[in-house]
Amino acid sequence: MKLNKVLIAFLAMGAFACTDLEETLREDLTGDQARELIEQSADVSALLQAAYEGLRNPFQDQSRFWAAQEHTSDEVIGPTRGPDWDDNGVWRVLHNHTWNADHAFLGDTFNELLQVVFNTTNILNFNPSASQAAEARFLRAFVMFAVADGWNQVPFREAGENLLNPPRVLKGDEALNFIIDEVNAIINDLPDGPANVANKDAARVLLMKCYLNKGTFADRANPKFEQSDMTQVITLADQIINSGRYSLADNMFDNFAPNNDQISTENIFTNFNNGGVSSGNVRSRWFAHLHYNQNPSGWNGFTTIADFYDKFDQNDPRLGGEYPGQTDVSGVRTGFLVGQQFDQNGTPLQDRKGNPLAFTKEVKLIETGNNLEVTGIRVIKYPIDYNSGDNADNDYVLYRYADVLLMKAEALLRNGNEGDARTIVNQIRTKRGVAGLGTLTLDNLLDERGFELYYEGYRRQDLIRFGKFLNAWTEKPASGQERLLFPIPNQALAVNPNLEQNPGYN
Repeated sequence: MKLNKVLIAFLAMGAFACTDLEETLREDLTGDQARELIEQSADVSALLQAAYEGLRNPFQDQSRFWAAQEHTSDEVIGPTRGPDWDDNGVWRVLHNHTWNADHAFLGDTFNELLQVVFNTTNILNFNPSASQAAEARFLRAFVMFAVADGWNQVPFREAGENLLNPPRVLKGDEALNFIIDEVNAIINDLPDGPANVANKDAARVLLMKCYLNKGTFADRANPKFEQSDMTQVITLADQIINSGRYSLADNMFDNFAPNNDQISTENIFTNFNNGGVSSGNVRSRWFAHLHYNQNPSGWNGFTTIADFYDKFDQNDPRLGGEYPGQTDVSGVRTGFLVGQQFDQNGTPLQDRKGNPLAFTKEVKLIETGNNLEVTGIRVIKYPIDYNSGDNADNDYVLYRYADVLLMKAEALLRNGNEGDARTIVNQIRTKRGVAGLGTLTLDNLLDERGFELYYEGYRRQDLIRFGKFLNAWTEKPASGQERLLFPIPNQALAVNPNLEQNPGYN
C-alpha cells in the first residue's frame, strides 16, 4: 500500500528529528501502519494551534480576503499616488471590477483559504478529541463559507482521502448545505468561549450568515429570501442575545483595541494575536492608511470614498474621534481622518512636499499633481498598538454582537416585520449616540450596516445581498453580472480538472 505525501512528510520529519544518525525510514511499513505510527505521535493541540494561526494571513493581511471584500466595494479605494501604490494595477482593477483570472491577490487569497481547509481536514486524521475535532471542523466550515461566497466552488477532500487524486468540488447550494450540516453536527462539542477559539456562538453566527445569504448562493443576480431561512436567522440570533454574554460596547472602537480581548463586550469570534510575540498583519489596518509623516509612519495608501462618508450623520460617533492611548501619543484619531492632521501636541502636520497634511474628500484611482499625498479620507477602525512593534496585540475581529443584531433586524424586515426590525436598529443607533430612524427600509438598513461594520470585511457580501454590488460609484462604472463571483485562478484550473471557470471569465 503506497504512502500518501503527507504521511511521507511526517515520517521524514520524524527521521530528521532523531538523534541516532543511523536511523532510517521504515520502507517495510504499509500505509496503514505508518498512519497508525503518526497518529500515536502527532501533537493534535499543536496542529490545531497552527490552524488558528493559518487564518492570520488570509484574513488579516490587507491584500487578501479583506481586499476582496472591501476594495471591490463602495467603501475603499486604493489610488496610485505617483510612483507609489501602483503594484501593476492590482488595486485599481479590484475597485473598478476589471480583475481577471490571473489577479495575484485574488489567486493568493483563494490558495491560502484552501490551505486552511486542507490543514483542518488533516487534523481529523490524528484521532483528535471530540472538542478538538469540532474546532477543526468549525474552522474548516468558516473558511469554506468564505471560498463559496467568493468563488462558488470549494475543492474538498474528506479526511483520509488519497492526496494523489484531485479533490472533488462543492458548488453553490451543495457547498452551503455541507457547511450548515457540518456546523450543526459539531456545535454541541464546541466550547462556550473564549472569543479567540471556535465556540458555540461563533457557530451560530456562521449559521446565521449561511441562512441569510442562502438566496444569493442560489442566484446572486436575483436572490430570493425564504421566510423559513429568515426565521432560522432570528432563532439563532435570539440564542445569542438571550445568553446574556454580550452587550453593545460604550465605545465601538474598544472592540478593535490592542486589549480588545479584555475589554470588548461584543466580540464573538476573533483571530488571536500575541502582542510583541506573534501576530498576523493586523497592523496593516492603520499602516495602509496613515501618511508617512504621521505616527506611526504609514504607507499612505487606502482611503474611503466621499459618497460613503457623506451618508453618515456628521454627529455620529462612529465617524471617530480622540482615543486614549492613541491620540495623546500621536495626534491620530480613530475612525475617518479628514481635513488637517495634527501631532499629539496639536502641531499641524505637513506632507513630504511641505503642503498641509489635510486629507481631502476627493480621490482618484490615479493621482497626479502637487496634492497627490493628501487626497482621500483615511480610516482607522483598529486603535493603534504603540507598544508591540510589528506584532500588534489587537485580536482580529471576525464576528461581533452588533452584526448579530443587524442580521436579526434584516431577517425580520425581509419577513415583513418592520416594527421589530426598526426597534433593533434604533437600539444600536441610540447606543452609538445617533437619533433613531422613523422608518426602516432595505436601503437605510444597508446604510446602517455600513455605518456600524465599515472596514470589517462584510461590504461586498452585503452589497450583493442587497442588489447593489454592480452599481456605478466613484471611479467605477456599472459592472456585468460575472463580477458577482471571482474567477477561479488559472493556476488552480491547471491542477484540478474538477474545477471549471466561472461564467464570463473564459
